Amino acid sequence: MGEGRRRLWQTLAVGGIGLSLYAGMLTVDDIRDRASSERDIAAACDHLVSGAQVMDLQGGMVRAESSDYDEYRLDARHRSACTIYKVSGSNRTSDLFRLIVESSDDSEPVNVIGDRGSPFSTFDGYQPKDDVTAVADREPEARPLGDGTLGSYTNFRTTIRAACAPSSNMAAPRLLNVTAVARYPEVSAEDRRRLARIARSATQQLTHRIGCRTRLPALPDRMTAVPSKLGKAASATGSCRWVGQLVKERGQGRLPDRVLTIPAREANPVEGCLLAVGPGQVRAIADGLDDDQRDYAEGALTHSPWWLRTVSYFGAEAESVGYDEVGDDVILKPGTAGAKEGAWWASSICDGKPALHTLTAGHVYDDILGPKTLSSLFRAYVDDITTRRGCTHVTYPAAKDFRDL
Repeated sequence: MGEGRRRLWQTLAVGGIGLSLYAGMLTVDDIRDRASSERDIAAACDHLVSGAQVMDLQGGMVRAESSDYDEYRLDARHRSACTIYKVSGSNRTSDLFRLIVESSDDSEPVNVIGDRGSPFSTFDGYQPKDDVTAVADREPEARPLGDGTLGSYTNFRTTIRAACAPSSNMAAPRLLNVTAVARYPEVSAEDRRRLARIARSATQQLTHRIGCRTRLPALPDRMTAVPSKLGKAASATGSCRWVGQLVKERGQGRLPDRVLTIPAREANPVEGCLLAVGPGQVRAIADGLDDDQRDYAEGALTHSPWWLRTVSYFGAEAESVGYDEVGDDVILKPGTAGAKEGAWWASSICDGKPALHTLTAGHVYDDILGPKTLSSLFRAYVDDITTRRGCTHVTYPAAKDFRDL
């Protein structure tokens, strides 16, 4: 081998050793960064979550950091949360994960009804949507985990619920909800499962910590993707079956022609149905409106879609329901019935436990339906779910609650 070639090989060999050492140093640094991040996550989330599990979200990462802005430590008496950010190589942060604890002991109810915002976004990027109620892309209906007693999930969050037995420690609330949220787009099927495991493990640890006597069922074997596309009301099944029956009996009229349903589970403590009006139905309704109401129809096609949402709460869930009023939440008491602006509720007793049955109307759609149609729609819903669940002592809102829109 010539002298020049020998020197070339020596240079390459030394360079290769140097690169290997550098790569080894990066690996050690990465390991240290990840270990430090895992400790930070565990501490920020009050040691209720595994930092390693959170770091495995979104395909895994080397660095993450917690937010300095969360108001409380995770607390079974108040709504509290921890927030985690992913840190890239350029030290830029992006949303990653949030764990939220909600308690029936808090002054704010766990469950809230009212027109807090549309389930539908009206823009696709910067372009207005041609069909604003085709997909519930802002707030879809959560599906029950198994029969629903464990909680519910969407494609980006899982809520685990724990109903603490009356014989629990005095510090234990009646109801505890723990929610794990992925704060990034395109959440994979594996991340859905990971979120569920994180939320269930956190709930288990928190209930042990506060002496909440409860039994958490196992996670279901499968967590299929949660649909957000609405179907036809006339052929509705599951939690929206009553709508299809109503349309068959009374005709379409001004009723919603679209629904987003969830599987009906008799043990599910929270069951909802989302109803909405598609553009064709909006135009058909507009033909029969007064001149001063036709502007509402124009808005329904663009920025103010027409929708309704029914939700029933059973047992411990019914004891922590409120109406979202500006400045405060108004607690709805089981055994009562009534109305607030854009919302109505009825009560019953199901399997010896209290239940609340609610209806929320999107902005101005209650005016379009009118008190007679709105009242009969709500009664049809309450009659259906209370009959299906064998409930008694049903209390409905008074007729004036629908006239005073």
